[in-house]
Amino acid sequence: MGYKIVNESLNLIFDNLSKDYNIYAPKVFEGDGTFSDVDVIRYGEVSKVEEIVFDKKSDYSFKEVLTPITQTLFYFTEDEVTVPSAPKKGAIVFLRSCDLHALKRMDQIYLNNGPEDFYYKRLRENTKFILMGCTETFENCFCVNMGSNKTDEYDAYIKVDGDFATIDCKWSQLEDLIKAEQYKEEEVTPDFVSENTVKVNIPDNISTKVFNSKMWDEYTERCIGCGRCNFVCPTCTCFTMQDIFYRDNGKVGERRRIWASCQINGYTDMAGGISFRKPQGDRMRFKVMHKVYDYKKRFGYHMCVGCGRCDDVCPEYISFSNCINKLEDAIKEVE
Repeated sequence: MGYKIVNESLNLIFDNLSKDYNIYAPKVFEGDGTFSDVDVIRYGEVSKVEEIVFDKKSDYSFKEVLTPITQTLFYFTEDEVTVPSAPKKGAIVFLRSCDLHALKRMDQIYLNNGPEDFYYKRLRENTKFILMGCTETFENCFCVNMGSNKTDEYDAYIKVDGDFATIDCKWSQLEDLIKAEQYKEEEVTPDFVSENTVKVNIPDNISTKVFNSKMWDEYTERCIGCGRCNFVCPTCTCFTMQDIFYRDNGKVGERRRIWASCQINGYTDMAGGISFRKPQGDRMRFKVMHKVYDYKKRFGYHMCVGCGRCDDVCPEYISFSNCINKLEDAIKEVE
């Protein structure tokens, strides 16, 4: 059912929902960018619709809501282990179609890839997702070619236009709150883009033979291994573990799961000084092939959703979409 309400009423609904949920959306963090005087758009708690950035792509994805950058898995002493309590509130997340498709990838990794991840599941099962539409493509997006530009897998769709918000609601709790305010029923259709400026073509005949292409040498020279592409990507799920021992008692501490990157030094290091992928070109090859080859081979669809954030954030101006488009020539090279 579609509704139209004034923003003031939507803010009252936010107040009501905040009793049971923390509301997360892309918002501006002033001066928190790479440099002290640069703003950044990333996910944070909001209390009013005016805080939400609808007209720009977020620099970071929503994934830190479900997979925190640093997450305590358990506390330990010499005798026992204690798992932290689950959050008392659920979460409401505003996100775009590409990120909703990324959620499917996260579910595949954490819930349908062997034993379910306990920590992810307890956050995921108490989270509602609000779709944000796209009236036009953003820079570096290639979601159309990746098939992630449209979705109907949302609990509600909200579009703000001036002083009014239009809502396509599939969530009964939200619908009840809307009907408690002054509203008008009307047909609401989400905004989706049908064309991007950036186009990609993933060859159907891609195989592991492309590992031997010389195209990867370029990235050994250019990539500095900062890992920014991984941290902004909504489908990168790599992590590392750290045991933290407390200073006042070295026999007590906690185990934390922390975001990691397949592009940085040390990620593939093993005992004996062995490292599987030292050249940056090897790391780039691993990432690209994971996103557009072996993940699809395992699960039937590509891992990359074409949000373009990796291209947005790379300090060396390495384009992931451009790399994908080089694969066809690379295949011909090694055949």
